[in-house]
Amino acid sequence: MKKITLMVSALCLTLGASAQLFTDNFDAYNSGDYLGVVGAPDWTTWSGTTGGAEDVQVGTAQASSGTNSIYFAGSAGGGPQDVVLDFGQQFVDGMFTFETDLYIEAGKGGYFNFQATPVIGTTWAMNCTMSSEMLSIDDGVTGDLALGAYTDATWFTLRIEANLSTGRWQAFIDGVCIGVWANSINELASLDLFPLDGDGFYVDDIMYDWSAYTASSLNAAVGAFDIGGNIAGLNVTPTVNVVNAGTTAISSFDVTVDYNGNQYVENVTGQNLTAGQNYNVVYTTSIPLVAGSNPATATVSNVNGGADDDATDDDGCLISNPVTPAAGKVVVGEEATGTWCGWCPRGAVFMDQFAADFGPYWAGIAVHNGDPMTDATYDAGIGGLIGGYPSALVDRGGDIDPSAMTTDFYARLQTAPTALMSNSATFNSSTNELTVTVSADFQAAAGSTWKLACVLTEDNVTGSDAGYSQANYYAGGGSGIMGGYEILPDPVPFGQMVYDHVARGIMPSFDGDNTVFPATVNASEVHSGTYTFTIDPSWDMNQMHVVGMLIAPNGTVDNAGQSTLGDLLDIDEVTNPIQSFNVYPNPSTTYAVVTVDLKQESDVVMTIVDMTGKKISSKDYGTMIDHNEIPMNTSSLETGVYLVQLTVNNFTMTKRLVVE
Repeated sequence: MKKITLMVSALCLTLGASAQLFTDNFDAYNSGDYLGVVGAPDWTTWSGTTGGAEDVQVGTAQASSGTNSIYFAGSAGGGPQDVVLDFGQQFVDGMFTFETDLYIEAGKGGYFNFQATPVIGTTWAMNCTMSSEMLSIDDGVTGDLALGAYTDATWFTLRIEANLSTGRWQAFIDGVCIGVWANSINELASLDLFPLDGDGFYVDDIMYDWSAYTASSLNAAVGAFDIGGNIAGLNVTPTVNVVNAGTTAISSFDVTVDYNGNQYVENVTGQNLTAGQNYNVVYTTSIPLVAGSNPATATVSNVNGGADDDATDDDGCLISNPVTPAAGKVVVGEEATGTWCGWCPRGAVFMDQFAADFGPYWAGIAVHNGDPMTDATYDAGIGGLIGGYPSALVDRGGDIDPSAMTTDFYARLQTAPTALMSNSATFNSSTNELTVTVSADFQAAAGSTWKLACVLTEDNVTGSDAGYSQANYYAGGGSGIMGGYEILPDPVPFGQMVYDHVARGIMPSFDGDNTVFPATVNASEVHSGTYTFTIDPSWDMNQMHVVGMLIAPNGTVDNAGQSTLGDLLDIDEVTNPIQSFNVYPNPSTTYAVVTVDLKQESDVVMTIVDMTGKKISSKDYGTMIDHNEIPMNTSSLETGVYLVQLTVNNFTMTKRLVVE
């Protein structure tokens, strides 16, 4: 173990030239030594008690270099080992570099975090989780800021470079960049090694380093890079965060994304980014994601018409390794919610996020309880599977928080379905009866214990009384950031609420129809069930979807088929020419994009209205067709909630936009 501190004069400190360096390969200790005892004062434990179960012993079973390393094994609830490397001070600026070698046992995982303050347990600056040969980094606010693959039972080197002055972080596995991101916390005081349940991992050759950072005159840096999706076959729109890391204002620059052998360029002009300010470049060009592990790079160039003074931070990187869906698979996410539930805005935020991120592979259903949007049959059925509100089920698996559906979604997305699902419908306008036929085209054998169910959902639901006002425990920001709800009141008045994915009915029951299938169902057979709904005249059929579900004998959803009701009935070719309409990123700070897919050539007008009803702007975009992306500069808008009204051939749809 070696720790070196370079002392400098007060004059040098004034000029910003100081450094610290720490390394430890554990070879100076004996096998069986408790690290917190022999490595003090640098090494300790979370509680400060060394030499016991919370401490870690030096061993010789594995080593990346030399003969020794340390090993962590997790038990139920995590721990008991909880080992801390104290950095000796709190770093709040400058360039901090951390590096270590890791060995994850086959079929197990690993975990560590950075603590931001000298008092541990106060603020987590970063988490690193390793599982199923995938390393993921988050900052406690945003997940998967960096993703990279490693190989079980093989040593690999993880390196993290954090510019605490600009907030730009990068991670590397064996020298290959796996992500660049803007961290929400830019203070560091210690490392915490804490095995989670089922973890088993070795650590060797730990190093951290620090140097001062001095901003150059003209310097645009890529502060973060998000490819925009994680499913092969989808068209995604990258976001590149550009930071003015210099002292000279930046008025223009270009951003180039290099992916899969192609370069995609966005030109940004008319800006006035002063020192420390940043700008999110949301691509107006869609990029098709391809299967396999592929590097992607975002580069900023042509800054104020030329090269900037520091090329070391001009690019950012990530590894795109999108999930390949099983053929014909659609995953169902059912959210239990209610307008009375103060934590339920969390569900609304994540349901909208999943709809945007997962596209046609996701069928979201918001099952309301105790409010005017409640369907009694659906509410009673889901109530028996959850422990409280908000809750969520992915393909009717275990009860989870709505924010935690991503892992289950990807697992189910890659599970081959037993049958491919499709829907058809007819509507009797004189009786308001909608008849839906759900068909299952079996790819594998099944039997009579399988079931069908049919769900109707509606988007853009609004109300005119207090029953539609949303309780909001995120008001004021004391409970953290939650999709803009932190800047809304408690409750959010009904006039500011628009509800999506609202469950309007489920037929013939929550558990499904067990009369459709014979005792033996062979592959290639097609079987159907037909269900009739009475449509409430207040429902907007142009905003409704049909979700047909195949329910397995164990009660899980095997597969689903989702259709727009208007497409099934051909009722909206004149009244609603809009196929889809979204606004992202949402919340927005400086820039947002409105995407609209049109069924036919149409005239498009977009209007921005604040929550008092005041028209902020309106623009006629003329005739459009097919897929369109309309950029919005939101930097001039005050913090708050706005309505984006899209009028296409006299048909109007509305989305809520939060500006932070």
